Amino acid sequence: MPAPVPDPTSAEPALTGGLLASLLPDLSLGAVLGFATGYALKKLGRIVLLLVGLSFILLQVLSWFDLITVHWTRVQALSEPWLRQGGEQGAAWLSRLLTANLPFAGAFTAALLVGLRARG
Repeated sequence: MPAPVPDPTSAEPALTGGLLASLLPDLSLGAVLGFATGYALKKLGRIVLLLVGLSFILLQVLSWFDLITVHWTRVQALSEPWLRQGGEQGAAWLSRLLTANLPFAGAFTAALLVGLRARG
């Protein structure tokens, strides 16, 4: 006796794309928000680097005119441990902060990386 042929109209919604259709709004929102966040972080990072650079130039000009004395070896000794620890823990902390309680964390994270690499 041959096996019965399944009726296509009675198929499970997950098998006919219903699951994918129900996930698309979350994935789309996650992608848009992730890209926007990545792009904003990239722009903010550029502003921070600009301020750091301008601060360095100001210190050098003041040092040139003998208004201040900067002990760069001491600045380096004080900042290296702080920067090393911040670099190791900062990325993990930022990732946990940005994806907390998000049902679309995967799409958000992928688009965040795309936003960080976007030109413009």
